[in-house]
Amino acid sequence: MRARREGLRPRDFGLPTAPRRTPGLRREEVAELAHVSVDYYSRLEQARGPHPSPRVLSALADALRLSAAERAHLFRLGAAPGLPASPKRQVTPSVAAFLNRLPDSAAVVTDAGYDVIAWNALANALLGDLAGEPNIARRWFLGLGHPMEVSEGLSRVAVARLRAASSRYPGDVRISGVVTELTRASAEFRELWAADPVHSPGHCDRTVLHPEAGALELHSDVLTVPDVDQQVVFLTAAGAASRRWLDLAGQRLARQRE
Repeated sequence: MRARREGLRPRDFGLPTAPRRTPGLRREEVAELAHVSVDYYSRLEQARGPHPSPRVLSALADALRLSAAERAHLFRLGAAPGLPASPKRQVTPSVAAFLNRLPDSAAVVTDAGYDVIAWNALANALLGDLAGEPNIARRWFLGLGHPMEVSEGLSRVAVARLRAASSRYPGDVRISGVVTELTRASAEFRELWAADPVHSPGHCDRTVLHPEAGALELHSDVLTVPDVDQQVVFLTAAGAASRRWLDLAGQRLARQRE
């Protein structure tokens, strides 16, 4: 809430633009826009207040002019406690079976902390070394795992995933360990973490530098599994060259299974 408040411009609300001690709107200005008391707003922003009602959360989202993804994130943060201390890190049998029914698509399952916890054979051929280094954020920011991705926007997505996971599971040792490691190792990670990005899962384009095929252009689409706080990521070809390689890899894997 503080990050979004400080990112707002007073002139967009018809407020005086004289020099201010801090950027963005003042707390009392946001409180007035949301029709709550300044004390109540301040306690919420400092994580000292009670869990707000959906009506209050909606008013705050409107006052802060949040995007749809940011609004959903605010509602998750404001919900009453109920999640377990750590995310579920085992894939359900039905989802695992589903992966193997997709011979033409590379598919992986990621947990809340951005660890790949299951994958099909084509994903293993495409991404490689998922068992050795399963965490997407560590692979990206530390240059671990092969092949490497050069996807534009993956930095923001990875930080948003870890930010959200650390909010939902503040006591999880693995998530906090990954965040601490990346904070120490990567200036880009530190900068993005401070900005508190919010990402809504959906479609994006990705590029994988494969040692055999070179640059493979891929479509990435996400199916959420809300009951276990996991995501299934489908990687399909975005061009003819990528389609040919995936087809050949799929045929080779099929022969190996025979």
